[in-house]
Amino acid sequence: MLGGENNVAKVTFDISMSLDGFITGPNDSVEQGLGEGGEQLHRWLYDLDSWRERHGLDGGESTRDAEILDEAFRNVGAVVIGRRMFDIAEEEWGDNPPFHVPVFIVTHRPRQTIVKEGGTSYIFVTEGVEAASEQARAAAGDKDISIGGGADIIQQFLKAGMVDELQIHIVPLLLGSGTRLFEQPGLEQVKLERARVVDSPTVTHVKYRVVR
Repeated sequence: MLGGENNVAKVTFDISMSLDGFITGPNDSVEQGLGEGGEQLHRWLYDLDSWRERHGLDGGESTRDAEILDEAFRNVGAVVIGRRMFDIAEEEWGDNPPFHVPVFIVTHRPRQTIVKEGGTSYIFVTEGVEAASEQARAAAGDKDISIGGGADIIQQFLKAGMVDELQIHIVPLLLGSGTRLFEQPGLEQVKLERARVVDSPTVTHVKYRVVR
């Protein structure tokens, strides 16, 4: 979700991944949103001032990691996620979710729009990722669209040629099993070029551009 270079709106995603390619541990559920051991993927975030601010908390560390996280959110005007991610995380996100923009949920189960505090609204889209992308683009205007996850939605966007940039935060962690970020057939057609690498003691941030 890196934002707004040259004022050109982009479709992006920004996600933490273990060294062996997983974005959750096994057995993710409402009670255990990131699966067994998956919480370790996000430990690098929790003390950053930019993460704490988005979650309504004071304080935190102002580091290069915090700057990268702030950059990831700064120009986002709409978010697209899958229904499973929504079902697992809705309760945890609470009444004032951290998005602060419209969130379009790709689903086969229609539901009325839910309006939350802080500018977040949940809009349920039953016509697939292309329709969700079109609606998100209309809502975002000249800002970026962020694909929040999960892995299935990210892979659908990649295979449809609808991603411009992506950033993976590689955590020095081996989960062994869980949800892989990249595993669907057809992803081999996606061509990437590395745009930036930023290292820190707890995570390595690697940004790629999709080559058209």
